[in-house]
Amino acid sequence: MNLKNFFLISIIGISLMNCTTEKKDDFKYVAEQFADLRIQRYKIDNFDKLTLNQKKLVYYLYQAALAGRDIIWDQNYKHNLYIRRTLEGIVKTYNGDRNDPQFAKFMEYTKRVWFSNGIHHHYSNKKFQPEFSKEYFAKLVKGSDEWELPLQNNETPDDLINKLTPILFDPKVDPVKVNQDPNADLIKTSAVNFYEGVTQKEAEDFYNSLADPKDTRPVSYGLNSKLVKENGKIFERTWRYKGMYHLAIDKITYWLEKAMAVAENEQQKKALDLLVKYYVTGNLKLWDQYNIEWIKDTNSVVDVINGFIETYNDPLGYKANFESVVSFKDFEATKRIKAISDNAQWFEDNSPIMPEHKKKNVKGISAKVITVVVESGDASPSTPIGINLPNANWIRKEYGSKSVNLGNIVHSYNKASESSGLIEEFAYSQEEIERAKKYGALASDLHTDMHEVIGHASGQLNPGVGQPNETLKNYASVLEEARADLVALYFIMDPKLVEIGVMPSLDAGKAEYDAYIRNGLMTQLARIELGDDIEQAHMRNRQLVSKWVYEKGMNDNVIEKKVKDGKTYFVINDYRKLRALFGELLREIQRIKSEGDYEAGKNLVENYGVKVDRALHAEVLERYKKLNIAPYAGFINPVLVPVMNGDEIIDVKIEYPEDFTEQMLYYAKEYSFLPTYN
Repeated sequence: MNLKNFFLISIIGISLMNCTTEKKDDFKYVAEQFADLRIQRYKIDNFDKLTLNQKKLVYYLYQAALAGRDIIWDQNYKHNLYIRRTLEGIVKTYNGDRNDPQFAKFMEYTKRVWFSNGIHHHYSNKKFQPEFSKEYFAKLVKGSDEWELPLQNNETPDDLINKLTPILFDPKVDPVKVNQDPNADLIKTSAVNFYEGVTQKEAEDFYNSLADPKDTRPVSYGLNSKLVKENGKIFERTWRYKGMYHLAIDKITYWLEKAMAVAENEQQKKALDLLVKYYVTGNLKLWDQYNIEWIKDTNSVVDVINGFIETYNDPLGYKANFESVVSFKDFEATKRIKAISDNAQWFEDNSPIMPEHKKKNVKGISAKVITVVVESGDASPSTPIGINLPNANWIRKEYGSKSVNLGNIVHSYNKASESSGLIEEFAYSQEEIERAKKYGALASDLHTDMHEVIGHASGQLNPGVGQPNETLKNYASVLEEARADLVALYFIMDPKLVEIGVMPSLDAGKAEYDAYIRNGLMTQLARIELGDDIEQAHMRNRQLVSKWVYEKGMNDNVIEKKVKDGKTYFVINDYRKLRALFGELLREIQRIKSEGDYEAGKNLVENYGVKVDRALHAEVLERYKKLNIAPYAGFINPVLVPVMNGDEIIDVKIEYPEDFTEQMLYYAKEYSFLPTYN
């Protein structure tokens, strides 16, 4: 599972494990900032050390990743491609006054849409409201070249305007991409394009009829399809070759087949071959076979994630967004994460969860730090910092998993955060500030490593209990992320980490506790509008954990709410007792998952993860505003350029674009494969 930017990191640019100062770095990490977004760049170090075949492999996988870009747009909302191509047509050809203040507002809106792969915020799920008028939108359309607009079937610009005006401007039309309100029909009230004409009950009945509780190796029903009801009949439109998204999938498989020809070894080639066959057939058993073979490939330097993977955007947790991450191994940085992976059984044996929920034999967890080359779909522009896959519980139990820390992505975040002032504003004492600056980067990396490597890979379901998306439904993702976070939090204060050489002292663990509570109770609130509840799964998870331990520790004053100079702070008074509380909550959430206890899971999330203290929220927004930092960040991808000798690639070079708009228009030109409406 992906660990999306789980908190804003404050860094001091020092390697704690070797105590050497970083070399001077003149790379431009931050490109621009607008609305609540920051656009960054990342470097690909050591690419020149790859062999020519490895460079070719990376290039082909890079092309396969970008070939699927259109898919995420259509998955997020059925009108997104039509909207995007309209906006892009205006950006490219509008012949009116581009110095008009409303044009600046239009460009900001367009860039927000690009960033979120659609018209709904990538984190809050709420529809963007344009800050330019309906009349100005009509003026933009009519002032642009018609052949650059997505006009269909003799449509006129007026038809386009009439079609899009209510979609863009009416706050009542598809206001939320993913609704989590347990009292609503989650399908009817969600704009995401995974269902058509069906109710929540009909969808749940459909998939419940397919699932066999006695099947110990269930396929992930619904993962790669849209559920549709037509003429009273419910059926799936599968995303595959000659199926839904065929034109993009055809390009993906073309590049994957070229990658197979230069695979590093037979195991990698076998996995890629199964991935192609899965895309061609849509057969979910082949998807499981691919994941098993992908797990076995631990020797390749180059690796890829490509497929329909994470289900956060489906309110029912069945259907997955397209995602791709292409990378190669960072050998030096991998030493830290490998040390954790090598001790996975020790962590499982010493976990505070119930004995019957522990894995007796933790299967191979392959862990590494990677250098990202390109990201696409659900991973771009907003990217994870850690990934643990596959998601199927039975594969994890029987075959293990792969965990990665996205090293150069984390490095870019760290560089951009060095002088943000966030720690100084929200940390209570100078001691806390100094601890954060000394250990914050390492503590963050360790949390990510353990969240992915031992967190998602730990625990097991009771015999006969269905998959979490079936038993815990719309709360499954929140509870799983909370569970993985709690594993990391519990063990980051364990002397074992010092013993195995990945942490210099428990002060690093204290720095992580400070940061987690500070973020879970305060700073993450900068990401939502005043008056809103928390909707996004990772944010709910962090508040759930932080608020629960704060409340349960009140009698012992474990975490104290303090006010200094009119500002609120949360100060940890007893790190040992806080660790015990983390362990207590971990035990309960693992029980909920293992037993499929929906009501207990619902109560935890709704009571601790959703509602926001309005007065505190207003204070956080005011303090955050003064820092002039964007609460969300995403990335411009590097561009790979093949060096050709005739038809033969003789080298691959890297370029680093600096303009977000330029990259979005380039992608629109080179990777627009799907029709405006699927």
